[in-house]
This record gives sequence, C-alpha cells and structure tokens, in this order.
Amino acid sequence: MRTRVRGWRWRQNPLRRKSDVVEAWIALAVAVLLGVGAPLVGAVAGLWAYGQARSVAAVERAERHMVRAVVVGGTPDQLPSVQGGDRAHAYETNVRWTVPGQGTKTALARVPAGTRTGDVVDVWFDRQGHGVAPPPDDIAVWQHTVTVGLCGAGGAAAVVLLGHGVVRRVALSHRLAEWEQEWARTGPDWTRGRA
Repeated sequence: MRTRVRGWRWRQNPLRRKSDVVEAWIALAVAVLLGVGAPLVGAVAGLWAYGQARSVAAVERAERHMVRAVVVGGTPDQLPSVQGGDRAHAYETNVRWTVPGQGTKTALARVPAGTRTGDVVDVWFDRQGHGVAPPPDDIAVWQHTVTVGLCGAGGAAAVVLLGHGVVRRVALSHRLAEWEQEWARTGPDWTRGRA
C-alpha cells in the first residue's frame, strides 16, 4: 500500500534532495504557465490575428466590388462530386451584367458549383475586372482569430510541457546521482556484516 504525503518536497525531511525542491518549484511554475501563460499567449495571438484579418478584409473590400450577373457561359462537363458550401467548389464561367450608363459587360467569373446557364449569381471583381473570391466577412475574420488564438495557446502549452519533461528528466538524473553519492557513504555500513 502506498501513502502519499502532500507537500513532502516542501518540508524538511532527511530523504528530501535538492532535486526534489527544484522539481517542486518547477511543477509550480508549470502550473502557473499552463493556467495563466498559455491562455495569455493565445489571447495576444488572437488579438494580433484579429487586427491583421480586419485590415486585410478592409483592403479587399475596398479593392473588390460585387455585381449581380447572369451566367451565360457553359457549365463544366465534370462538376465536383463533393458538395460543400457555396464557394467550396467554385468554377469559372462567363457572366453578363448591366452597368448603368455603360451598357452590358461580359467577363469570366467564379460561380458556385451547381450553377446553371441563366442563373443569377453574385460575383466579385477586382479593379482590373478579373473575377475574384469575395472578401472575408466578419465570420471568417472571427474564425481566423479563434484559430490563431487556439494555436497560440496550444503551442505555448506544448512548449511548457516539453520544457517540463526535459527538466524532469534532468532532475531525475540529478536525484539518482545524489542517491548514488548517499549510498556510497552509507552502503558499506549496511553491507559490512553480509560480506
């Protein structure tokens, strides 16, 4: 039967070694880093990613414009077999729309899979008139923010746990060396009668 005594590494004890005290302090530091440090790193990374994603989205919104157009080109012979979101499997085809005061325009644009000739779709163009993906919306910005924040917190936790594993291995080797030195001093007294 094994008995656990809480906090034994902190108390004065003849069996306690320096490596036990170091390991106890390291365990406390790891607990603080995992409880406070990793979430803080995740929050800072998330805030940074949020600012970056919002600025990229604002730039793309300024550079791109949406038009409602009619699909006039043919659909591809082989549509993707996996069905996803509206833009998950977009393909390019010719679309036509009317610009007030300039007449009708036709261009190549990305349309969602499953779109047929004659369907009305929203398409996005850049300043040069090339069909592009829509700019990220608020949901995409928040998804990016949460993903970067979670990856930052997870990465920080992984670094802390990896460092803790290395320190524990070093502490164990020091502890074994200390025990070996103690045994070298006391071992002859224990084994003298048996030899």
